[in-house]
Amino acid sequence: MIDQNYSNQNVLITGAASGIGLEQLKLYLEAGANVFAIDRQNIPIEHAQLTSYKLDITDHQKLSEIAAAIVQQVSHIDILLNTAGKLDDYTPSLETSYASWQDMIATNLTPMFILSNSVLPGMLANGYGHIINMSSIAGLVAGGGGAGYTMTKHAIAGYTKQLTYDYAHKGIHANAIAPGAIQTPMNHKDFENGGEMAKQVADETPAGRWAKPEEVAHLTLFLTSPQADYINGSVVPIDGGWTVK
Repeated sequence: MIDQNYSNQNVLITGAASGIGLEQLKLYLEAGANVFAIDRQNIPIEHAQLTSYKLDITDHQKLSEIAAAIVQQVSHIDILLNTAGKLDDYTPSLETSYASWQDMIATNLTPMFILSNSVLPGMLANGYGHIINMSSIAGLVAGGGGAGYTMTKHAIAGYTKQLTYDYAHKGIHANAIAPGAIQTPMNHKDFENGGEMAKQVADETPAGRWAKPEEVAHLTLFLTSPQADYINGSVVPIDGGWTVK
């Protein structure tokens, strides 16, 4: 049985206002965790064990300050969920501006680095901690996004592996999740104009459907459970079989 008791554990989540991040937020609250949640939108729920921050994570200085304040308040974070990210409309390299390229890095990569370095000292002091980075099937194969998105998602996989290489022997668990077609607000364009694009994606997925964000949240909960203790440095697909093709 998966241990779903997270009482007295401190969890920090980015991208918690909608989609996968919101479902992670709900699940860890249900499991008894103290949750600190960051998003540029208002987080739509209130809870006695939830502290919310409205912040665009590309404001790296402010993000560093908030992370430092959280760590000072609770002394350590047990679980960091780097979930926030953005798509790039499947733009190929020649059509990607320098500004767009830098924005993908500033959104999808740099906040992970900032927050991981903010929480790692406390995790190392405790000899325990989980970092779950949100990659994508675009971090495993081409075609899941444009040049900028695919670049950042591959980089996330590499960063996760390096975190494991450097810190696993000190009790740190770092893993990445690689979602495929997940029905979230980030993918709303696929469901517009009659949803033809969404239907095409489902037809090209061996499982024949899109997943719900709560399915990714449940995978996250498993990866941070004692039963997943030996899973480290992995990029775990949840893609309905997309990457077997």
